[in-house]
Amino acid sequence: MKNIIGTVKNHPKGYNYLSLFPFPSEEIRKATSVDLIQKSNYAQFLLGKLSGITVLLPDVDYFISSYVMKDASSSSQIEGTKATMIDALEYAADPVNKDDTDADDISHYIEALNYGLKKLKEDDFPFVLRFIKELHKKLMHKARKTHFADPGEFRTTQNWIGGTRPDNASFVPPAPEEMIEPLRDMEKFMHTPMIHPIIDAGLLHAQFETIHPFLDGNGRTGRLLITFYLIHHKYLELPALFLSSYFKKHQKVYYQRLNEYHNGDIAPWLEFFVDAITETAQEAIEISKKITKLRDRDLSIISKLSKKTSDIALGVVQRLYKDPIVSSTTIQEWVGQTKPGALKFIDKLVQADILSLHRKGEGTRPSLYAHKEYIKIFAEK
Repeated sequence: MKNIIGTVKNHPKGYNYLSLFPFPSEEIRKATSVDLIQKSNYAQFLLGKLSGITVLLPDVDYFISSYVMKDASSSSQIEGTKATMIDALEYAADPVNKDDTDADDISHYIEALNYGLKKLKEDDFPFVLRFIKELHKKLMHKARKTHFADPGEFRTTQNWIGGTRPDNASFVPPAPEEMIEPLRDMEKFMHTPMIHPIIDAGLLHAQFETIHPFLDGNGRTGRLLITFYLIHHKYLELPALFLSSYFKKHQKVYYQRLNEYHNGDIAPWLEFFVDAITETAQEAIEISKKITKLRDRDLSIISKLSKKTSDIALGVVQRLYKDPIVSSTTIQEWVGQTKPGALKFIDKLVQADILSLHRKGEGTRPSLYAHKEYIKIFAEK
């Protein structure tokens, strides 16, 4: 099969690498079937439905934190991080030495995503290569010491995927001296819709991973780029689409389809990507419905407590949707009571089946409490 995205060249240093053609090409447009366009239309419809549901969620800023956490956990796991969403929530509630925990990778992903969302709201926001470098810096700066990523800087040396050297690697992206033109093409593409918004987002992610412009962190940066592309172009209102969860669930296929894209066979990748959007949007819509139902349940329970307890509990429960695992110390700060008073309040929420003991305190470490029913909504798949 003819490679429609690039050609293999031999580098003077003795290895082969992929030299990319100008992007996007007419051949790429022709490789998109009518059936795929129709599937993409349905995926776009689901994105619109998801946006409509999530923006109507009460206290939406609190709820979105868990969508972000779910995506951050899966994206980091794809790169070998062992921490789960529960681990990351525990880490946020009671941080430990970050060099000793994979949860720090997840916290960096969340920091990068929140930084990008803030930039998107700026009137003069520039959706350009500089923004991608800034994302990478937030993602990798002061991350675990096992990373040597030159945070925020495009690579000036050759990298590769698989193998121990470029000459025995499974894939070698463009040589650093040839990288700037593909990056400029990609930057133009981010502002110029080509085929269909869903397909364009898939092409952008695959092209970014093919260029592989950083020494490390390309996968996580590239998955963040999908979210920001969809939000920037108004196809998604909020970061409620946890695509990384789908990619992690089908990780072998995810890598296989990207490898096929590297070889110029782009149709299988686009089919996979559109399916990812469709399934993930449907799941996120169902999660939004479950959140609304759970919140109604919580409000009903709170209304039956004494007025004094109910007034305080309302604010605490609202915060639990952002931090569903929380320390007893933090709850004490939220309610502004003495330690005995706070513990008495916590016990009332435990009896009301809103909170449950997650981890008993030990030494200087506080006890952790969890809103298990809320966590279950995100962690059950």
